[in-house]
Amino acid sequence: MNSRKLILIVDDDIDFISQIKHYCEKFGYETMTANSENEALELIKTRKPDLAMLDLMMEKDDSGFILSYKIKQKYPDVPVIIATAVTSETGLIFGVESHEEQQWIKADLIMEKGVRPDQLQREIKRLLKE
Repeated sequence: MNSRKLILIVDDDIDFISQIKHYCEKFGYETMTANSENEALELIKTRKPDLAMLDLMMEKDDSGFILSYKIKQKYPDVPVIIATAVTSETGLIFGVESHEEQQWIKADLIMEKGVRPDQLQREIKRLLKE
């Protein structure tokens, strides 16, 4: 049995998936990837990830929020990171620092895309309590 923790990476940008998958595997994690909300939902039917990293805008502008909500419904203990470029593209600022924001956005962390490997590793370890 594989004892490495499993990270689900979901994004419609194959280059972003490749980059994050490379980093996560370099950090010692197993990964599974999906290019859409629906593909990710199929994956989690049979396998529970230890952590999920999702793009915000995929098929729809709010696909990441919806997927995060559905993951939290099925696996409330799985930490979810939403990675987005929305703030840099639109100026819209949002986060999950307050309890109210966490209740609205069912995610544990919002990261601006352009994620540095050291920052990603630190946040994954923090969320997995390693």
